[in-house]
Amino acid sequence: MNSTVNAESGSVVETKYWHRLEDGRVQCDLCPRFCKMHEGQQGLCFVRANQGDRVVLTTYGRSSGYCVDPIEKKPLNHFFPGTPVLSFGTAGCNLACKYCQNWDMSKAREMEVLADHASPEMIANAAQKLGCTSVAYTYNDPVIFHEYAIDVAQACRDVGVRSVAVTAGYISEAPREAFFRHMDAANVDLKSFDENFYFKLCGGHLAPVLETLKYIKHETDVWLELTTLIIPGYNDSEKELNELSQWVVEHLGPDVPMHFSAFHPDWKMMDVPPTPSETLSLARRIALNNGVRYAYTGNVHDKAGESTYCHQCGELLIGRDWYVLSDWALTEAGCCRACGSPCAGHFDVRPGNWGAKRVPVRLSSQ
Repeated sequence: MNSTVNAESGSVVETKYWHRLEDGRVQCDLCPRFCKMHEGQQGLCFVRANQGDRVVLTTYGRSSGYCVDPIEKKPLNHFFPGTPVLSFGTAGCNLACKYCQNWDMSKAREMEVLADHASPEMIANAAQKLGCTSVAYTYNDPVIFHEYAIDVAQACRDVGVRSVAVTAGYISEAPREAFFRHMDAANVDLKSFDENFYFKLCGGHLAPVLETLKYIKHETDVWLELTTLIIPGYNDSEKELNELSQWVVEHLGPDVPMHFSAFHPDWKMMDVPPTPSETLSLARRIALNNGVRYAYTGNVHDKAGESTYCHQCGELLIGRDWYVLSDWALTEAGCCRACGSPCAGHFDVRPGNWGAKRVPVRLSSQ
């Protein structure tokens, strides 16, 4: 572990990425927000605070709950398809998205949302016992529980369980390197390709996210997939979708899967209508036309848009109906059976059969 803690009691843990300012405040350097705090104040994320003239994490060892999900729900379609993943999150977030789809956890300001206490070893052992291939740090952004996520990932690696980060990628350079060194896969929420969108709707900036994406792809072995929640009237123009997918191909390469997911009215954007399925299909077509080899629709029932096809010959490689796998036309080496072209990703010889089950668990009973 990075620190001496009592994870069972959800102890406060001193953090690494911060420094003192001349005016007596401390500055958190974990993410590009660079929150500056007087004694007793919290950062925007809610979970990092100035206590004793130092920045501490206040939620180490505490979770908003655990659930075994299909890996496709993260969404990751090219990382051991069909396998179960033990998912958990904490409270708070370092962005302030007005449309947050998990606002009850990411916007939580009450510690009561953190119901479960677990050490990293408890989580790793539970995942192994439950037959989970991976543990996912999700629901809210694992960047803000950096120390806890890293310790859990280390414990998971010790027992042969992989780690998956579901994140917005809003993290500074040094902690970014430390964090992704311990991850095996990541789905990064690329919210828009417009700086104005990031600033006005999310309270952040686009450039640091793009830097994170380039870092993951070119400086690590982490398997990377992207998700963009398509919001009618905000980030659904053909111009932006073209620019977005062209940037991905140019800077990340054609093999990075892109997921275009449907928005539903939530949090502070209840007056915006749900995303039409036609808009998602259009986004997928634009991405494919721009050279993205694997593009998907999400949060809608669309078997064609959920399935994986060979980029070379068009053969159906992995059929999906919601989170249930049907067709499987990959060789043992992960290539198309029809033409032999490799399918980018990480695949077992045979797919998992977890299906669409979502099973809440209490670690105390494992």
